[in-house]
Amino acid sequence: MIRFDNSYARLPEGFFTRTRPTPVRDPQLVALNRPLAGLLGLDPDWLAGPEGVAMLAGNALPEGAEPIAQAYAGHQFGGFVPQLGDGRAVLLGEIVAPDGARFDIQLKGAGPTPFSRRGDGRAWLGPVLREYLVSEFMAAFGIPTTRALAAVATGETVIRETLLPGAVLTRVAASHIRVGTFEFYAARGDRDRLQLLADHVIARHYPGASGAADLLQGVVERQAATIAGWMGLGFIHGVMNTDNMSVSGETIDYGPCAFMDGYRPDKVFSSIDAHGRYAWQEQPNIAVWNLAQLASCLVPLMGNDDAAIERATQIVHSFPGLYQAEWLKRFAAKLGIAEPRPEDRALIERLLTLMAAEEADFTRVFAGLADGRARDEFAAPETFDAWAGEWQARIAGLPDSAQVMARANPRRIPRNHRIEAVIAAGREGDYAPFHALDAALRAPFEDQPEWEPFALAPEPQEIVRRTFCGT
Repeated sequence: MIRFDNSYARLPEGFFTRTRPTPVRDPQLVALNRPLAGLLGLDPDWLAGPEGVAMLAGNALPEGAEPIAQAYAGHQFGGFVPQLGDGRAVLLGEIVAPDGARFDIQLKGAGPTPFSRRGDGRAWLGPVLREYLVSEFMAAFGIPTTRALAAVATGETVIRETLLPGAVLTRVAASHIRVGTFEFYAARGDRDRLQLLADHVIARHYPGASGAADLLQGVVERQAATIAGWMGLGFIHGVMNTDNMSVSGETIDYGPCAFMDGYRPDKVFSSIDAHGRYAWQEQPNIAVWNLAQLASCLVPLMGNDDAAIERATQIVHSFPGLYQAEWLKRFAAKLGIAEPRPEDRALIERLLTLMAAEEADFTRVFAGLADGRARDEFAAPETFDAWAGEWQARIAGLPDSAQVMARANPRRIPRNHRIEAVIAAGREGDYAPFHALDAALRAPFEDQPEWEPFALAPEPQEIVRRTFCGT
């Protein structure tokens, strides 16, 4: 049984529309995240039973649910769209976990809403399986992220380029409030609702903040840590629009996301990112751009004068320093250095330069530092050997370097070709590959013989060069 407390639904009209999920024909549970259910104080056996599956599919509403679709706007690839909103997702409500933390429970793919813009509001199985795997891997690695509680096949088909099996993802988040949520009211000049929204976010996510400036600073700090975490994994979000940046600091909206195999700083996967706006190396810069949009929304709450503008500008300009500090900690740890010095940056960057020259595998190079296999990832290993001499001199005398590396470098990531294989099997009704990959990704630092294939780089014919938006 789930009981809800819906603070967002108590905000005035205009923040959302009351929208019920659209029932599906034949819901079947594909995956249930039992550990997450336990953290939320939910009974996994009930969730796996008929009543629970009906709720996870949107066919039944639990006691206290107040389903809504949230309103927001957003800059998409730099162009402003004044009204977006949840076009395929319905927020059932908020639960309070045993530790007092509050979480949204949202059904993604639950049918049309007033924000669907002529879409069907449904999701097909592929993106649901992708988000489940990637978000849970990010959580296992410690990157702030939305979580996947369950995936349910609907027994229905959705029409995209072809007929595809439908599915619903149950997504868990600290909240689904975005930079674009603030933009929605700023674009309308609605200062009163901006203030209500800021007060709500402060109460929910930044209780120590004393006003809009503190709120902005908190978001900047959390995003600096999150983006540095992405970079340390070779993760490319793919669509860093302002409506896809959470003010809680969580990674949200896994669309055409991917992890690099061969290292290329300018790597783009998203099929819709024609100009590389959201390439791997551009993600910190885009974060600053997005945060500047948030700052412009909050200025009216900070005084709306030159002093407020200057203060907001200073806060946004603090991002690069915060990010660089987090980046150095992340990448130094990947080399076994727990307490980095400024000069360690040059050592890290020299390795990355060597990797880029050969497009050496990002994950396998760093994971291989601990066991001596990193040089095997280079066609010209002598170039690596010269760097390795400097590195080994740096970590000499650091007794915990092996443990630091082990905690910083996953053995496995959600390889793009592995996810595609899981999706292909799922379309045929075979979920065994999904469950095998999910188990391997939930323990990214451990080695098991059956998991070794998941650590391998793709063969040339397996390389995935483009990923696609589209649920």
